[in-house]
Amino acid sequence: MITTDRLDFRAALPAGGRLIGLDVGTKTIGTALCDAGWSFASPAVLIRRTKFQKDKLALAALIAAQQVKGIVIGLPLNLTDGSESPRSQSSRAFARNLADLALPIFLQDERWSTQAVTRTLIEQDASRAKRAELVDKMAAAYILQSAIDALVAI
Repeated sequence: MITTDRLDFRAALPAGGRLIGLDVGTKTIGTALCDAGWSFASPAVLIRRTKFQKDKLALAALIAAQQVKGIVIGLPLNLTDGSESPRSQSSRAFARNLADLALPIFLQDERWSTQAVTRTLIEQDASRAKRAELVDKMAAAYILQSAIDALVAI
């Protein structure tokens, strides 16, 4: 199941469970994990993109090791009007390619994730190199936290 409807996603996980958040970029995939009670999201690992099958194997290994029950993928909508963009279609295609992992997949609006994380890192006086290393993992955590906040509010 792939959905943008939080009620459908929540219904697919009646017992809760750990979730993984993904910030899918062209060069990297930032990952984040949350606890089984959906309280907080934390940055996890950064996967450097190669070929899709290798990327998928790395994700599947992380999902199995962490006993993940659902996937949240950032959906990059246009900032101005919330419409879909070519990057949105790329995220949807990525989700479709993960469907055979047999986990529910939720596409979460991620319009402000990278900007919010970058701003936070700048406020913390992180160097450009440090920001480049952290931004995708932290954006994944921001996306996942936004999703779990919405899910527990149901």
